[in-house]
Amino acid sequence: MYTVLHGIAGYLLLFLTLRVLRRRPGAQMTPFEFVLIFLMGGVIILTTMDDDHSVTNSTMGVITIGLMHRLFALIRQRFPRAAAIIDGETLVLLKDEQWQKEAMKGGAIADDDVMAAARTKGLRTLQAIKYAVLERNGAISIVKDKQRQDQKG
Repeated sequence: MYTVLHGIAGYLLLFLTLRVLRRRPGAQMTPFEFVLIFLMGGVIILTTMDDDHSVTNSTMGVITIGLMHRLFALIRQRFPRAAAIIDGETLVLLKDEQWQKEAMKGGAIADDDVMAAARTKGLRTLQAIKYAVLERNGAISIVKDKQRQDQKG
C-alpha cells in the first residue's frame, strides 16, 4: 500500500513542480507527459535501488502512476477549467506587430525566443508576423501576415 500512496504523492508533486517551472519554447511534451515519464522511471529506480527489490511493488507503482495519468486525462476531458489548470492555456505573444508584454512575462518568453521561432518559418522581420502564440506544449506557433507577404511578392 505504501508504494501506491508513494506513487500518487510523487505524481502530484512532480506535476505541480513542472507547472510552477512553466513552459519553455520548443518543448515537445506537455507537463502531463513529463510527469508520467519521469515518475515511472523514478519508481522503477526506487524499487530496484532501495532495500525492497520486489517486482510486485515496482509493478504496483507503475500501474498506480498509469492510473493517475488516466484519471487526469478523464478530468481534463470532462472539465475544461481543469484542463486549463493541468495543461495551461495558449498565450498570444505578438499580435499585429505589438508585443503582448503581460503574456510574455507570464510565459517567461523573450522577444528573441519569438523571433527564433519566426526564423524557422523563414520570417526575418516583425512585420511579416501576424501572430505569435505560445502553445500549451511550450512550442511557439507563428502565423504569417499574408498581406505583407503578398505585397512583397
